[in-house]
Amino acid sequence: MLGLVDELIRNKHKALVFSQFTGQLERVREALVARGVAFQYLDGGTAAAEREKRVSAFQAGQGDVFIISLRAGGTGLNLTAVDFVVHLDPWWNPAVEDQASDRAHRIGHQRPVTVDRLTVPDSVEEKIRDMHRAKRDLANDLLEGSEVGARLSEEELLNLIKA
Repeated sequence: MLGLVDELIRNKHKALVFSQFTGQLERVREALVARGVAFQYLDGGTAAAEREKRVSAFQAGQGDVFIISLRAGGTGLNLTAVDFVVHLDPWWNPAVEDQASDRAHRIGHQRPVTVDRLTVPDSVEEKIRDMHRAKRDLANDLLEGSEVGARLSEEELLNLIKA
């Protein structure tokens, strides 16, 4: 992850880094301090006034990286200075991640935004990503009116619900 941050900064990108675990964010925070990387930080314990102050500072160019807990960053933020979003771990509900990523897709945004979801092969996180994909595909097929729902066996439907 730090190699990615180094590359983003070297190429003049601004990044949001999300995790659902504040302990993980604290480790990222410590690593950025050790590297001398300017950043802003926000989690659920950040007071509303301080939250606005940090968002404004980031938007004004004070920091290359904004480290945010997934829950704290899911709503109410407008971060148009960003062009790269990194998710360090998946949330069980992919819509929560999408909503967090949408902090960078706002009115007034001028550049394309890349969203990267880091996943270690053969991990629980990879299985969660696979589950996200399967549920999204099923939802898309059902919404498009295709017959895929009718082709699923009872066991396949139960496995999707249990996942």
